[in-house]
Amino acid sequence: MKYNEISHFSHPQHNLKLEYSEFPFKCDGCKEAGIGSRYKCTACDFDLHTHCAIPSPTIAHPFYTKCSFRFLSRPPGDAPRYCNACEKDVTGFLYHCTSCGFDLHPCCAKLPMVLDDGETKLYLYRKVSSSCHRCGRKGRSWSYRSSCKKYNLHVACVREMLMESWSEIYAGRGKGSTTMRKLETRIPSLKNTLQTHHRRGKGKVKKCCEMAGLALQFVISAVLGDPTTLIAGLIGTLISRA
Repeated sequence: MKYNEISHFSHPQHNLKLEYSEFPFKCDGCKEAGIGSRYKCTACDFDLHTHCAIPSPTIAHPFYTKCSFRFLSRPPGDAPRYCNACEKDVTGFLYHCTSCGFDLHPCCAKLPMVLDDGETKLYLYRKVSSSCHRCGRKGRSWSYRSSCKKYNLHVACVREMLMESWSEIYAGRGKGSTTMRKLETRIPSLKNTLQTHHRRGKGKVKKCCEMAGLALQFVISAVLGDPTTLIAGLIGTLISRA
């Protein structure tokens, strides 16, 4: 076995090779979207987030100091379950706390507490009192908020934006400008939302939109499982044009 290959219980017939993709993929472990680094079986078109391919057996999380989360390959019990970070359904791999009943998608469980590109810092909060730039609501799911407290994005809202366009992104990989034009109106509709929330001069609105767009790139890359990726491909282009 090569150093960049692994065997995995979820796909025993072939080894999985570490690859990098600027196009979104669907993880066959947690069933959620991904981008950037992944373990892939090309023969079977089988993909795993790195967090799903090499999970920690148990984890602790600073938001749940009394919990111990255990990695499971499927949700426990028969009742529908949702992720306490992003509020979306849990249908595949997960981290589960038996004592509290909390669940986390593997990528949500590994969301960095701080995203920093050297200029902008975004901090992860369980709850914030300020409204989200996407939905305009307070509370709800975990949020990333900038250090200046001007930019706040729910993790749930980021996932919603991705899911709204997921079928088009996934089905249209590699189709070039046609797919790009179709998606430009779909990911994300953040600029108009910001202009609604910020009644300022045009220059300040533009700057605010640019900063929030940059913040969104960081958050999307983290939610998709690779916080080191600044979405240099498809999604980054779409965000810059939104």
